[in-house]
Amino acid sequence: MAKISIIIPHLNGRHHLDACLSSLRQQTFTDFEVLLVDNGSTDGTQAYVRVQFPEVTLVELGQNRGFTGACNAGWQASSGEIVILLNNDTEVESNWLREVWGAFEQHPQVGMVASKMLLFDQRDTFHTAGDFYRVDGIPGNRGVWQKDVGQFDQIEPVFSACGGSSAYRRTMLEEIGFLDDDFFFSCEDVDMGWRAQLAGWQVLYVPTAVVYHKLKATGGSVTGSYYDGRNFLYLIWKNYPTTLLRRHWRTVLKAQLKITRDALRAWRGEAARARLRGQLAGLWGIFKMWPKRRHVQALRRVDDDSLTAVLTPVDETPADG
Repeated sequence: MAKISIIIPHLNGRHHLDACLSSLRQQTFTDFEVLLVDNGSTDGTQAYVRVQFPEVTLVELGQNRGFTGACNAGWQASSGEIVILLNNDTEVESNWLREVWGAFEQHPQVGMVASKMLLFDQRDTFHTAGDFYRVDGIPGNRGVWQKDVGQFDQIEPVFSACGGSSAYRRTMLEEIGFLDDDFFFSCEDVDMGWRAQLAGWQVLYVPTAVVYHKLKATGGSVTGSYYDGRNFLYLIWKNYPTTLLRRHWRTVLKAQLKITRDALRAWRGEAARARLRGQLAGLWGIFKMWPKRRHVQALRRVDDDSLTAVLTPVDETPADG
């Protein structure tokens, strides 16, 4: 049984795989398995992997179950003490796994590790240095689009790990559960962060675990705008504790109204309209999330002060570089 299981959700991205899987072959930590979970690709991915990367376990779903569906299928097939989600359009440095494993070994209360993610084509520019979650209910990537000048070179607690390269301790997952398929496309990683934080697990950003991600510094897609609009609200309904909501509900409401106003101003844009549709779906989502909320809050082990300490104040967003 491998110590680490790496789950790579995949759909028609064969052109990404050489960089990703070759970099995994170069790891200095070698006790790991790779599971490529294929959402019904039609670009020859399956034959390519079997021939070029026979060490990779191919999990064929035969249909597109989305990011969360693929990751959940990989979780079911995995066996490692540490379970890592990795995007197929990434490349990792050779010591990446060694640094991730070392962080878990040295910090037994850490249930989740976030890597230092830089842009694939601009390797001095951040995608994320872990996630933050603001008290007004707005999540985000620390350092996104910032030049890497050493500002995120220290190991430190963060709220959650970006799903593009997030590492989880199996014992934590057995307690809090894995990805919530109802999120489907976005914020599923922040939802995991909420459940981990509520249950008293720590989330650690490890800057020596470096991943390069093929991400362009452009505006959000229509699909992303819809799911962000919806899932920001899903996060609140499901995870934001009632005691903290009583304290911050005005701030939370203000943030949602700002999203609405900004989208209305940009009404002619398709992404803005998608954001509004997402907010509407998110409001209705309270009926879907409320039963889950009872279960999540029952796992809570930490007090309001401890939770507030890991939330980011509204005027201290570490991402707008």
